[in-house]
Amino acid sequence: MDRTAVVDEGTIQAGAFTLPYRIEGTGHPTIVIGSSLYYPRVFSQHLRDHLRLVFMDHRGFAPSPGPVDNSEFALETLVDDVDRLRSQLDLDQVAVVGHSGHAFMALEYGKKYPEHTSHVIMIGISPVLGDGMLEEAEKNWQAIASPDRRAAEEENMATVSDEELARLAPDQAFIRTYIRNAARVWHDPRFDCTPFWKDVSVNMDMFNHVWGDLFTKIDVTDGLEGFDRPVFMALGRHDFIVAPPSSWDAILPLFSDVTVRIFEESGHTPQFEEAERFDRELLDWMQQTA
Repeated sequence: MDRTAVVDEGTIQAGAFTLPYRIEGTGHPTIVIGSSLYYPRVFSQHLRDHLRLVFMDHRGFAPSPGPVDNSEFALETLVDDVDRLRSQLDLDQVAVVGHSGHAFMALEYGKKYPEHTSHVIMIGISPVLGDGMLEEAEKNWQAIASPDRRAAEEENMATVSDEELARLAPDQAFIRTYIRNAARVWHDPRFDCTPFWKDVSVNMDMFNHVWGDLFTKIDVTDGLEGFDRPVFMALGRHDFIVAPPSSWDAILPLFSDVTVRIFEESGHTPQFEEAERFDRELLDWMQQTA
């Protein structure tokens, strides 16, 4: 069997938005929230032997229907989109995966739809994305970033100037900024993630509202009382775009069932950077919490 083959693909209708999805692999149904183009590129083929991975576009990566009110990007609406997909695919219980800010969507899905949630997987995230957490990320950079990593950042920044970024379309500037921030995003500070972004479109209205507003104020503890779905957190030691793993210390006791794994040779994306260990840790945990 060609494990890279798409088992199924299609779209769901969510208001004015048409959200593409693609399904790869076999096993426990697992919805990966985000981009149906980007995320298949950062999860291993081995994982597809054990999980039926359903990669879905949210409204920030789907084709834009044109200008819409910010209410179309409410967190509850984005969470409901995930359940629209689950329902359309006639799935009962699913594991739900979120990387970076999408981890908040995964957690909120589990809180709102516990009856349809088997597991919640949160990758590369701190408890909030506001100014305080960004300051913690900067402190972490100042504390542990090596001289080589700092030199790599200077090299990466020279690849495209702020002036050049300003001349790009906003969505392309967003992607290019992420790429040149390699020293803070990846364990390999010179890693070029350009291929991951091939053909990916970004709705900046959505990202500006959700990442720029909602996620800077989110309270992940809201609704944790009574929430009993098992949660897996995968955090990279050299992830400098969110606060360090210690930012979760005061919050973890509020989860009824949480497992944290820190990946010492990863930045923001341990599912790619330490794929073998990530797969082993995740699959073992899913089996133990089935």
